[in-house]
Amino acid sequence: MKASSGRRHIGKGEYLFREGEPAEQLYYVADGKIRVGKVTPDGRELTFRLCGPGDFIGEVMPYCSPCLYTVEAKATEDTKVAVIAKEALEEALYLNSDLAVAYMRWMGVLHQRTQSKFRDLILHGKKGALYSTLIRMSNSYGIRREDGSVLLDIELTNQELANYCGMAREVANRMLAALKKEKKIGMENGKIVLLDMPYLRNEIHCENCPADICNIE
Repeated sequence: MKASSGRRHIGKGEYLFREGEPAEQLYYVADGKIRVGKVTPDGRELTFRLCGPGDFIGEVMPYCSPCLYTVEAKATEDTKVAVIAKEALEEALYLNSDLAVAYMRWMGVLHQRTQSKFRDLILHGKKGALYSTLIRMSNSYGIRREDGSVLLDIELTNQELANYCGMAREVANRMLAALKKEKKIGMENGKIVLLDMPYLRNEIHCENCPADICNIE
Protein backbone atom coordinates (compact mmCIF):
# COMPACT_ATOMS: atom_id res chain seq x y z
CA MET A 1 0.00 0.00 0.00
CA LYS A 2 1.79 3.09 -1.23
CA ALA A 3 -0.08 5.49 1.05
CA SER A 4 0.67 3.44 4.15
CA SER A 5 2.54 5.35 6.84
CA GLY A 6 3.34 2.35 9.04
CA ARG A 7 2.07 -0.89 10.52
CA ARG A 8 0.62 -1.80 13.88
CA HIS A 9 0.22 -5.03 15.76
CA ILE A 10 -2.87 -5.32 17.98
CA GLY A 11 -3.07 -8.19 20.40
CA LYS A 12 -6.29 -10.12 20.99
CA GLY A 13 -8.63 -8.03 23.14
CA GLU A 14 -6.79 -4.77 22.48
CA TYR A 15 -8.39 -1.73 20.83
CA LEU A 16 -7.37 -0.30 17.49
CA PHE A 17 -9.33 2.83 18.42
CA ARG A 18 -12.08 3.82 20.85
CA GLU A 19 -15.29 5.79 20.41
CA GLY A 20 -14.65 9.51 20.83
CA GLU A 21 -11.04 9.45 19.64
CA PRO A 22 -10.04 11.62 16.63
CA ALA A 23 -10.62 9.82 13.33
CA GLU A 24 -7.34 10.75 11.68
CA GLN A 25 -6.26 7.42 10.21
CA LEU A 26 -7.56 4.71 7.90
CA TYR A 27 -6.57 1.11 8.60
CA TYR A 28 -6.07 -1.84 6.26
CA VAL A 29 -6.29 -5.28 7.86
CA ALA A 30 -3.31 -7.36 6.72
CA ASP A 31 -3.87 -10.29 9.06
CA GLY A 32 -6.30 -11.15 11.87
CA LYS A 33 -9.79 -9.92 12.70
CA ILE A 34 -11.24 -6.71 14.11
CA ARG A 35 -14.73 -6.28 15.60
CA VAL A 36 -16.26 -2.87 14.86
CA GLY A 37 -19.12 -1.85 17.14
CA LYS A 38 -20.01 0.19 20.19
CA VAL A 39 -21.19 -0.11 23.76
CA THR A 40 -24.63 1.26 24.68
CA PRO A 41 -25.16 3.40 27.80
CA ASP A 42 -26.57 0.34 29.59
CA GLY A 43 -23.42 -1.66 28.87
CA ARG A 44 -24.60 -3.84 25.96
CA GLU A 45 -22.16 -4.50 23.13
CA LEU A 46 -23.34 -3.97 19.56
CA THR A 47 -21.35 -5.48 16.69
CA PHE A 48 -21.62 -3.83 13.27
CA ARG A 49 -18.84 -5.52 11.30
CA LEU A 50 -16.24 -8.24 11.65
CA CYS A 51 -13.30 -7.17 9.52
CA GLY A 52 -10.63 -9.56 8.22
CA PRO A 53 -7.68 -9.50 5.80
CA GLY A 54 -8.30 -7.13 2.90
CA ASP A 55 -10.83 -4.95 4.74
CA PHE A 56 -10.49 -1.23 5.46
CA ILE A 57 -11.53 0.26 8.79
CA GLY A 58 -12.04 3.90 9.68
CA GLU A 59 -14.33 6.90 9.58
CA VAL A 60 -11.96 9.25 7.81
CA MET A 61 -13.70 11.98 5.82
CA PRO A 62 -11.18 13.34 3.29
CA TYR A 63 -10.95 17.12 2.85
CA CYS A 64 -13.17 17.71 5.89
CA SER A 65 -12.38 18.87 9.40
CA PRO A 66 -11.29 15.95 11.62
CA CYS A 67 -14.22 14.13 13.22
CA LEU A 68 -14.42 11.71 16.13
CA TYR A 69 -14.95 7.96 15.92
CA THR A 70 -18.56 7.01 16.64
CA VAL A 71 -17.61 3.32 17.03
CA GLU A 72 -14.82 1.25 18.54
CA ALA A 73 -12.55 -1.34 16.91
CA LYS A 74 -11.32 -4.29 18.97
CA ALA A 75 -9.11 -7.21 17.90
CA THR A 76 -10.74 -10.61 18.31
CA GLU A 77 -7.37 -12.27 17.59
CA ASP A 78 -3.82 -11.10 17.07
CA THR A 79 -4.02 -8.65 14.18
CA LYS A 80 -1.71 -6.65 11.92
CA VAL A 81 -2.89 -3.50 10.16
CA ALA A 82 -1.39 -0.96 7.80
CA VAL A 83 -1.92 2.62 8.96
CA ILE A 84 -2.82 5.34 6.44
CA ALA A 85 -2.76 8.90 7.76
CA LYS A 86 -5.58 11.25 6.70
CA GLU A 87 -3.11 13.59 4.98
CA ALA A 88 -1.54 10.73 3.02
CA LEU A 89 -4.98 9.48 1.99
CA GLU A 90 -6.04 12.93 0.79
CA GLU A 91 -2.86 13.30 -1.28
CA ALA A 92 -3.28 9.84 -2.83
CA LEU A 93 -6.92 10.54 -3.72
CA TYR A 94 -5.97 13.89 -5.26
CA LEU A 95 -3.25 12.37 -7.43
CA ASN A 96 -5.09 9.17 -8.46
CA SER A 97 -8.57 9.57 -9.89
CA ASP A 98 -9.12 5.79 -10.08
CA LEU A 99 -8.34 5.50 -6.38
CA ALA A 100 -10.72 8.39 -5.63
CA VAL A 101 -13.54 6.61 -7.48
CA ALA A 102 -12.79 3.33 -5.68
CA TYR A 103 -12.81 5.12 -2.31
CA MET A 104 -16.16 6.76 -3.04
CA ARG A 105 -17.56 3.39 -4.12
CA TRP A 106 -16.34 1.80 -0.86
CA MET A 107 -17.92 4.57 1.21
CA GLY A 108 -21.16 4.14 -0.72
CA VAL A 109 -21.24 0.38 -0.08
CA LEU A 110 -20.71 0.95 3.65
CA HIS A 111 -23.59 3.44 3.66
CA GLN A 112 -25.87 0.96 1.85
CA ARG A 113 -24.98 -1.79 4.34
CA THR A 114 -25.87 0.46 7.25
CA GLN A 115 -29.15 1.49 5.63
CA SER A 116 -30.17 -2.13 4.99
CA LYS A 117 -29.46 -3.12 8.60
CA PHE A 118 -31.54 -0.25 9.96
CA ARG A 119 -34.32 -1.10 7.50
CA ASP A 120 -34.53 -4.68 8.74
CA LEU A 121 -34.52 -3.58 12.38
CA ILE A 122 -37.09 -0.80 11.96
CA LEU A 123 -39.50 -2.74 9.74
CA HIS A 124 -39.27 -6.14 11.42
CA GLY A 125 -37.90 -5.51 14.92
CA LYS A 126 -35.95 -8.25 16.70
CA LYS A 127 -37.00 -10.86 14.15
CA GLY A 128 -35.64 -8.72 11.36
CA ALA A 129 -32.39 -8.19 13.26
CA LEU A 130 -31.83 -11.92 13.86
CA TYR A 131 -33.02 -13.27 10.53
CA SER A 132 -31.13 -10.67 8.49
CA THR A 133 -27.98 -11.33 10.54
CA LEU A 134 -28.22 -15.05 9.76
CA ILE A 135 -28.72 -14.26 6.06
CA ARG A 136 -25.73 -11.89 6.05
CA MET A 137 -23.60 -14.50 7.76
CA SER A 138 -24.59 -17.01 5.09
CA ASN A 139 -23.14 -14.65 2.48
CA SER A 140 -19.92 -14.17 4.46
CA TYR A 141 -19.31 -17.62 5.92
CA GLY A 142 -21.92 -19.91 4.38
CA ILE A 143 -21.14 -23.30 2.87
CA ARG A 144 -24.05 -24.27 0.63
CA ARG A 145 -24.95 -27.93 0.40
CA GLU A 146 -26.76 -30.06 -2.15
CA ASP A 147 -29.85 -30.36 0.07
CA GLY A 148 -30.24 -26.56 0.11
CA SER A 149 -29.04 -26.08 3.69
CA VAL A 150 -26.24 -23.64 4.53
CA LEU A 151 -23.58 -24.26 7.17
CA LEU A 152 -22.29 -21.07 8.82
CA ASP A 153 -18.60 -21.90 8.98
CA ILE A 154 -17.84 -19.67 11.96
CA GLU A 155 -17.70 -20.45 15.66
CA LEU A 156 -20.15 -18.09 17.31
CA THR A 157 -21.55 -17.96 20.83
CA ASN A 158 -25.16 -16.92 21.40
CA GLN A 159 -23.85 -13.80 23.10
CA GLU A 160 -21.78 -12.86 20.06
CA LEU A 161 -24.77 -13.46 17.79
CA ALA A 162 -26.93 -11.32 20.10
CA ASN A 163 -24.32 -8.54 19.85
CA TYR A 164 -24.71 -8.52 16.07
CA CYS A 165 -28.48 -8.22 16.47
CA GLY A 166 -28.43 -5.55 19.18
CA MET A 167 -30.46 -7.64 21.61
CA ALA A 168 -30.03 -9.37 24.95
CA ARG A 169 -28.61 -12.90 24.90
CA GLU A 170 -31.76 -14.27 26.56
CA VAL A 171 -33.90 -12.91 23.74
CA ALA A 172 -31.60 -14.38 21.10
CA ASN A 173 -31.66 -17.73 22.91
CA ARG A 174 -35.47 -17.86 22.84
CA MET A 175 -35.66 -16.95 19.17
CA LEU A 176 -33.00 -19.49 18.19
CA ALA A 177 -34.76 -22.19 20.23
CA ALA A 178 -38.01 -21.43 18.39
CA LEU A 179 -36.28 -21.69 15.00
CA LYS A 180 -34.74 -25.02 16.02
CA LYS A 181 -38.12 -26.34 17.17
CA GLU A 182 -39.64 -25.37 13.82
CA LYS A 183 -36.67 -27.04 12.06
CA LYS A 184 -35.67 -23.82 10.34
CA ILE A 185 -32.12 -24.03 11.73
CA GLY A 186 -29.99 -26.77 13.25
CA MET A 187 -26.61 -27.22 14.91
CA GLU A 188 -23.60 -29.16 13.71
CA ASN A 189 -20.37 -29.34 15.74
CA GLY A 190 -21.28 -26.11 17.49
CA LYS A 191 -22.02 -24.26 14.25
CA ILE A 192 -25.41 -23.05 12.97
CA VAL A 193 -26.96 -24.72 9.94
CA LEU A 194 -29.65 -22.78 8.09
CA LEU A 195 -32.16 -25.45 7.01
CA ASP A 196 -34.77 -23.20 5.43
CA MET A 197 -33.28 -20.09 3.84
CA PRO A 198 -36.47 -19.23 1.88
CA TYR A 199 -38.37 -19.03 5.19
CA LEU A 200 -35.88 -16.56 6.67
CA ARG A 201 -35.94 -14.44 3.51
CA ASN A 202 -39.73 -14.43 3.20
CA GLU A 203 -40.26 -13.49 6.85
CA ILE A 204 -38.35 -10.21 6.45
CA HIS A 205 -39.33 -9.62 2.80
CA CYS A 206 -35.69 -9.97 1.75
CA GLU A 207 -34.82 -7.77 -1.23
CA ASN A 208 -31.96 -10.06 -2.34
CA CYS A 209 -29.34 -7.35 -2.11
CA PRO A 210 -25.93 -8.08 -3.73
CA ALA A 211 -23.55 -10.07 -1.51
CA ASP A 212 -21.14 -7.12 -1.20
CA ILE A 213 -23.92 -5.26 0.64
CA CYS A 214 -25.69 -8.12 2.39
CA ASN A 215 -22.84 -9.50 4.48
CA ILE A 216 -21.43 -9.24 7.97
CA GLU A 217 -17.98 -7.92 7.04
